[in-house]
Amino acid sequence: MEIPKIPADEQERLFQLRSAAILDTLPEERFDRVTRMARRLFGVPIALVSLVDENRQWFKSCFGLDASETSRDISFCGHAILEKGTFVIEDTLKDERFFDNPLVTSEPHIRFYAGQPLRPLNGMAVGTLCIIDRAPREFSAEDQQMLVDLAQMIEREIIAVQLSILDELTRISNRRGFLTLARHSLEMCKRQQFPATLIFFDLDKFKEINDTYGHSEGDRALKIFAEQIAEAFRTSDIFARLGGDEFVVLATNSSNAVTQELVARFVGNLQTRCANLGLPYSIQLSYGAVAYDVLKHATVEDMLQEADAAMYEHKTLKKKK
Repeated sequence: MEIPKIPADEQERLFQLRSAAILDTLPEERFDRVTRMARRLFGVPIALVSLVDENRQWFKSCFGLDASETSRDISFCGHAILEKGTFVIEDTLKDERFFDNPLVTSEPHIRFYAGQPLRPLNGMAVGTLCIIDRAPREFSAEDQQMLVDLAQMIEREIIAVQLSILDELTRISNRRGFLTLARHSLEMCKRQQFPATLIFFDLDKFKEINDTYGHSEGDRALKIFAEQIAEAFRTSDIFARLGGDEFVVLATNSSNAVTQELVARFVGNLQTRCANLGLPYSIQLSYGAVAYDVLKHATVEDMLQEADAAMYEHKTLKKKK
């Protein structure tokens, strides 16, 4: 059996996948109708929308299979996302990469597989629309085009999900997107006993930028702020614009020392960026940080409220100096 190779852009690919905020979500009719259509059009027993996470493939839509996920190491879709076009295995028993794969030798006894990579986010393959049969079969060029057409329907749905959780101005997550992603991350931290810190940012004197230089310049300042957050923090961290001039970062599996280092790097990078751009103003900020306490913080909203209060305390102390 051949284990799927890891793409060269794996970290960015995983970031794009998780930013879509559809992993581990409930079934949705808009995805299910496409997999039902695929199963009916091709006359196969199994059709899936499979998303390839770090160590697993998880099924957003699944017909004909009882499992909700399988290991990435034995997945066919882990191979499919490496391809530019449709990945087809007409007879697994005649393919040295798959003839002894557990998914072939036992349930669901895959003999035929066709997977079309899904590339809705920056052209990176986040998963596949795939069809599976328990008997070998041929797959024509016309069949491949039909699978491509169906996969494009899935891609449009993923894009629609992503757009609903993105901030239109800065193109990072909005409040809704942050809450969705953060809930999943905190659940993981709780299970794995990982530390996490929520950092609440607020721009100082942002109204003065708008009043003095105009709202277009204020928008520019917000974009710069968001870009520097994305650059300074890690791809595993979740960041968002909550609204107005408020931003937030959830740093997971990060000690307090590492978190403070990330914040310092962000502030330093922001000041350097403003100086290099020759802005007639500096983008100043206040922030509050709260460490995740499983006994204290039942929800993400609890952490947000506490971090918000810490931020205002920081802002008040600065005004007194």
